[in-house]
Amino acid sequence: MSHDDFEIEPVEGLPERPPEGEEILWQGRPDWWQLTWEALSLPWVIGYFVVLALWRFISVVDQMPLGQAIGATVPFIILGAIVTALLCIVGYVQARCALYTVTNRRVAMRIGAALTMTLNLPYPQVANAMLDLRRKGTGTIAFETMGDTRLSYLLCWPHVRPWHINPSQPALRCIPDAEKVAGLIADAARARVTQPRIVRIAAPGPADPAVAAE
Repeated sequence: MSHDDFEIEPVEGLPERPPEGEEILWQGRPDWWQLTWEALSLPWVIGYFVVLALWRFISVVDQMPLGQAIGATVPFIILGAIVTALLCIVGYVQARCALYTVTNRRVAMRIGAALTMTLNLPYPQVANAMLDLRRKGTGTIAFETMGDTRLSYLLCWPHVRPWHINPSQPALRCIPDAEKVAGLIADAARARVTQPRIVRIAAPGPADPAVAAE
């Protein structure tokens, strides 16, 4: 019998239905190839095996015929291809299991392949948001949180800003149309932070509670 790990989600990407007044503005996933290329350092891995193959060829080319020298480099090329394929699989699974949600009140990140969790970042708890825009419109939006909010770099990886470990910065990694999404977040955060909250306070004496804005 088939089983969907996310079938208990009332709304895909969110652990519960949004409260009244909260609207979903955007949902999306990382571009799996870009995520593999950046987060899993694919070009460095490919370069490493290319260097090994060249080193092996140069070291034996003067000791054996050309055909045999080329054959001596084949194991390194095969090993590099296997590692590259495994990294691509990891990148695809990480991108497929992630779902980012932007609402008019928060940014929610459902992340994790083996251990799935959802991060909620209300706009009042976000001190700053940084956009790293790449070619073809993909990019990463990282969030600097305020107060005592601390997130584990390892648990959130690869959905974090690279090399920012303490404190870590959760990020919408390698998303398409990153500039457009950043604009949605900026507008929603600006409206949310400046929106007054209405609370009830107890009036002195037997009078009914008064209503004040803060």
